[in-house]
Amino acid sequence: MTLKDRKGLVTERVMEMRLLEVPEDGDKSLIVFDSPRDVRGVAVLSHAHKVGSDEQWLYLPALKRVKRVASKNRTGPFLGSEFSLEDLSFQEVEKYSYEYLREEKLNGKETYVIKRIPLDPYSGYTKQIVWISKSNYLIHQINHFDRKSFHVKTQTFSNYKKYMNKFWRPSEIHMINHQTNKTTTLFFEALLFNTGLSDKDFTQNSLKRSK
Repeated sequence: MTLKDRKGLVTERVMEMRLLEVPEDGDKSLIVFDSPRDVRGVAVLSHAHKVGSDEQWLYLPALKRVKRVASKNRTGPFLGSEFSLEDLSFQEVEKYSYEYLREEKLNGKETYVIKRIPLDPYSGYTKQIVWISKSNYLIHQINHFDRKSFHVKTQTFSNYKKYMNKFWRPSEIHMINHQTNKTTTLFFEALLFNTGLSDKDFTQNSLKRSK
């Protein structure tokens, strides 16, 4: 994770993300920060749901306890980045209503442009404009509009790679905040699949063990 402020000052963070697909409900994830020292051991557990609000818990090593994150508190910057906890949650299809807008080129790619509206009443966004490639239906850009309907952030997905001949994943996810001119970029390396993770690896107790 690379954070850049409006003056160009760069801060680097390293984290590990573990994911578990849950077909009958939303997916589960566990994010653990490895460096620098001031965030080492901070961990976030997310249980996404296709219907209703997602559940998230935060572990802070300094306090040595797990704290549940209220749904209405998931919209602010997370650890100084331009991603909120809501941004880091899974984008389950069932969590939005949709409206087709148009077709257009985005960075040379033919895309469908749709508007989606979060169904969660605690979402930090009133709407999102999404660019989806025609060829493989991958998301390439999301414009986020806040509760005052201002275009507050732009999120881009790039350098998609195909794993195991069926899973497309972006190598970079970039977020720019148009109010602060700060950016955060997630760089994904060494993606592994079929690692044997199960539900027991995504519990509140697993947060405390994820050092």
